[in-house]
Amino acid sequence: MKRIKCIVVDDEPLAVSLLGSYVEKIPCFELVFSTENPIEALEYIQKNDADLIFLDIQMPELSGINFMKIVGDKLKYILTTAYSEYALEGYEHNVIDYLLKPISFGRFEKSALKAQERFPTNEDSTNSYFFVKSSGQQHKINFDEILFVESIKDYVNIKTENQEYIVLDTLKSLENQLPENFARVHKSFILNLDKIEKIDVRNVFLNSGKEIPIGETYKSEFFLKIKK
Repeated sequence: MKRIKCIVVDDEPLAVSLLGSYVEKIPCFELVFSTENPIEALEYIQKNDADLIFLDIQMPELSGINFMKIVGDKLKYILTTAYSEYALEGYEHNVIDYLLKPISFGRFEKSALKAQERFPTNEDSTNSYFFVKSSGQQHKINFDEILFVESIKDYVNIKTENQEYIVLDTLKSLENQLPENFARVHKSFILNLDKIEKIDVRNVFLNSGKEIPIGETYKSEFFLKIKK
């Protein structure tokens, strides 16, 4: 799983703190730098790697629009501002999303999902594990230990052979992070194909005893995948 290195730039200290706390709640995000000064951010970017920046548009030292003109396509951008009239100008610079203050975590999470979909997921395909944030800690989970992943409202439950991890994430995001031997079989379930014991037309039975329904939307693609 690729960790998306994030920067937060906003001239308001409370906004920097809030966005930084939001970034740390997204399992595949890593907050590498935050500042109230866009010039400091430019200096950081010149010397360090980063992937995604949460960038305020209206700042006295350097506007977010001019910041993007300087940095160019080295980074991907999510713009933040209290002024809705900047939205169109921001989108002309091909940013991922535009967040209007005050920013709720629910709205931020939707933006985070958009960002995850813009980053390649196969760079670390040879890895046998990934890290997820659960109960305030980062947990290393081996892919071959996962039985299934279940959506539970705003969270997902990653069930392994010995434990379960409740993670603030979406099934779509997890689906992009898991290797080829995992399949979405239902709007609420992703399962490990290596853990299947038997299948009928409506259900998958895992060797752990868990019975998982096959959703009509996913049936054709699922059966095609297991035939391969």
